[in-house]
Amino acid sequence: MALYKVEICGVNTSKLPLLNNAEKDELFQRILKGDKEARELYIKGNLRLVLSIIQRFSNSNENVDDLFQIGCIGLMKAIDNFDITQNVKFSTYAVPMIIGEIRRYLRDNNSIRVSRSLRDTAYKAIYAKEALLKKNDKEPTVSEIAEEIGINKEDIVFALDAIQSPVSLYEPVYSEGGDTLYIMDQVSDKKNKEENWVEEISLKEALSKLSEREKNIIELRFYEGKTQMEVAQEISISQAQVSRLEKSALKSMKNYLSQ
Repeated sequence: MALYKVEICGVNTSKLPLLNNAEKDELFQRILKGDKEARELYIKGNLRLVLSIIQRFSNSNENVDDLFQIGCIGLMKAIDNFDITQNVKFSTYAVPMIIGEIRRYLRDNNSIRVSRSLRDTAYKAIYAKEALLKKNDKEPTVSEIAEEIGINKEDIVFALDAIQSPVSLYEPVYSEGGDTLYIMDQVSDKKNKEENWVEEISLKEALSKLSEREKNIIELRFYEGKTQMEVAQEISISQAQVSRLEKSALKSMKNYLSQ
């Protein structure tokens, strides 16, 4: 996928405008009043953001023009749903919206569709594998996993192979009491531990503003790279509670750091 081309979807990427903060604020006030021209200017002023995001999908076989168009759809959705009262930068809100839109496009256009039942089998196998590994301190065999969850090992192998295709990190796994858990909540963050973003940003003051439980969860998740399931087991609450407390803590820290 060539990203060095100057023109994408008829847009000369070398001449895309850049908006300063004052211009963004002024344009968004006009957008809230229904000014369509301001909306168009705001979209054009954020096309560089879309362009930078689609570079993350450079390994995709999809046409860069198609990804750019899909990214623009995500951008427009972000503009239409952005709440300026939340004291969050637009780019912070827009990036996951754009990425999610592109991931949904890649998933929906994947030639191999993975059924819900196959995904459920694969997730059960993954959870059983983690539990057996923790219990026995060794990598479980497919037969052991099959016995643990009561599913034929052939079906487990097939299901695990099927989900090797790209799956959105925002794919819901299950809900408990209204709290939805996503695939991204099941993944431990071993790359972005304190060596990277935690040490790069001064978080001591932000962490000190959290409750002891929230602080403990953040440290276990991002300092020690544990999954939400592992944290839930360690502090004896449900994974859904961990997810809710983690999101609340991160929001509090973000608000503190943006002051």
